[in-house]
Amino acid sequence: MRSSLVLLVVLFAAPAFAEEKAAPPTDPQIADIVLTANTIDIDRGKVALSKTKNAEVKQFAQQMIDDHGASNKEAVALATRLGVKPETNATSKSLKDGAKKAAARLKKESGAKFDKDYIDTEVAYHQAVIDAVKDVLIPNAQNKDLKQLLTDAVPTFEGHLQHAKNVQSQLGAKTATK
Repeated sequence: MRSSLVLLVVLFAAPAFAEEKAAPPTDPQIADIVLTANTIDIDRGKVALSKTKNAEVKQFAQQMIDDHGASNKEAVALATRLGVKPETNATSKSLKDGAKKAAARLKKESGAKFDKDYIDTEVAYHQAVIDAVKDVLIPNAQNKDLKQLLTDAVPTFEGHLQHAKNVQSQLGAKTATK
């Protein structure tokens, strides 16, 4: 299942990022990608809070809502200060399309199956986001404040990835012992 989730993330994100590499994203496009990526995780966290009974999954989901909400506030404040209007682009559209598919799948699931799928999705998603931020967004950001915002966000996203992997491991151990 995990490899299919990674494949899903790669399939919906890779074509858009490849297109962005051909035509590097502008700062307004980067702003939209950041807002889109954060909003996806906030929305998915809200779904998780409404569906799971697992304390570790609930704690992780709440952290996603809180941290990505704070990240969006910072990004909006920076865009407003710089007079940058986020611009929809192939990457943000691709992220939204992939998120809709994942949300539809997650909404149909419940219990341990939901918990595992949600966390597996979060592991793959955070790895893809970290790679995109490091390999595409930071190198192409023109504004130094935007570049710094992205650079400062990487450790938080890496912390989310590690947290998700820890929960994933706990869920795997519970599944294996049943």
